[in-house]
Amino acid sequence: MARRYSARRYAEAVFEIALAEKQPDEWQAVLDRMAGLSRDASIAAFMESPDIAFAKKAKVINEALGISDPMIQNFLHLLIIKRRFGTVAAIAGEYRRLLDVNRNIERAEVMTAVPLDEEESKKVALRLGEILGKKVITTNEVKPGLIGGMVVRVAGKLLDGSTRGRLESLKAEISR
Repeated sequence: MARRYSARRYAEAVFEIALAEKQPDEWQAVLDRMAGLSRDASIAAFMESPDIAFAKKAKVINEALGISDPMIQNFLHLLIIKRRFGTVAAIAGEYRRLLDVNRNIERAEVMTAVPLDEEESKKVALRLGEILGKKVITTNEVKPGLIGGMVVRVAGKLLDGSTRGRLESLKAEISR
């Protein structure tokens, strides 16, 4: 819980800087690349080790990410000094959430029994956008166990329009 709160605070601070500098997409790209590095166990151990000098860690991260912007470098160095490198993925996720809110975007996870083609996916996104009054970006996942229909996870809600869900509801109703 403390790491999550810490990640949120860092993301909020970075987001304010990114907006002030008019670089929100650049910051997101760097945070995503850094989050990718943090998932590598050997790099994470290297960055979190108290036995390795800061200068060596800073050199490695600067070279790996190819960052020239001093504000971004300072932020990354702060994370290294404070031994918060392990929170980078959470910071990147929280930053993306803030950026989405700022741009009136909602992300939805759409689960179907069969793959959706591009046109169907766009229709689902448009329909959800009409309902929510926001632009919706969907990620599609195939779950053969659904039998048919779809399940959508969006805005903290689960919308079950699957055949399996309907059958389970019917079963529960009949068994009363």
